[in-house]
Amino acid sequence: MKIAVVILNWNGQQLLEQFLPSVIQHSESADIYVADNASTDDSVAFVSQHFPQVTIIQNATNGGYAKGYNDALKHVDADIFCLLNSDIEVTKQWLTPIRNEFEAHKNTAIIQPKILDYKNKSYFEYAGAGGGFIDKYAYPFCRGRVFDSIEKDQGQYNDICSIFWASGACLFIRKSAFEALNGFDETYFAHFEEIDLCWRAFNTDLSVKYVGLSTVYHVGGATLNAIHPKKTYLNFRNSLFTITKNAKGPLFGIILTRLILDGIAGLKFLSQLKTSHFAAIIKAHFSFYKNLPRLLKQRRELPQKKNYYKTTSIVWSYFIRKRYRY
Repeated sequence: MKIAVVILNWNGQQLLEQFLPSVIQHSESADIYVADNASTDDSVAFVSQHFPQVTIIQNATNGGYAKGYNDALKHVDADIFCLLNSDIEVTKQWLTPIRNEFEAHKNTAIIQPKILDYKNKSYFEYAGAGGGFIDKYAYPFCRGRVFDSIEKDQGQYNDICSIFWASGACLFIRKSAFEALNGFDETYFAHFEEIDLCWRAFNTDLSVKYVGLSTVYHVGGATLNAIHPKKTYLNFRNSLFTITKNAKGPLFGIILTRLILDGIAGLKFLSQLKTSHFAAIIKAHFSFYKNLPRLLKQRRELPQKKNYYKTTSIVWSYFIRKRYRY
């Protein structure tokens, strides 16, 4: 089974210099690619000079995560794609448990390893942790991370289990599944596109797994800081896109509740004088309204919807019931 590790890069020479050596060292059985999203720094020249064993794919434009990978993976020949952030350190034998799971279970289409925090390696990392789930209103959470409550890694998630979504920070997917799902939705640009992809896989009866026997360390926020208003905008907008396209049930009630909850989040930002984030939510909602006809058309065309959520409201469960683990 041929694995290709594909690292999407945009002006990330420093990250490649720091983290690419660990990928090369511990991925002997895989082909390694750097897919460059029209960088304006010296990333491409740096990789060519210092890592000649790495294949470079040069995308014509910076289409973000979604289009960047859609464009790049057309040039990759492998059974399994590993979509790896440029700010990840991998570990010895990290690919072996992943390969074993794919070989043993043919319906497994997508896999995420254990993702720990590079800056505090005994704790899970926010973006993915021990595998992702979602509530009725498309708020994502993870084993090992619910909102800002992040667990210490004590081996509690050293298992293999079904999850709802795998983090785009380190996502393995069969080439056949990626092509059958028509890749990422390029209108997302970045953020939530992996949840949309996994949701579409779920609705076509493909399996998404977490394999805790494989570990990587993620810096997080290296390309777009967590406090950046653009991240707020993309997360709120793209989550509305995703639930409209993929959710089962009375859509009007789900969306209305979600819009109200978003409004409460916006008021919280306003009370904290984070006016740029409040504005980002307003902008996200207007973009959602503008795109609603297209999203409803996609909803009609996509496969039959299935029950998808692990808890009705993670907001209620976390803030009212004080449940911090799943």
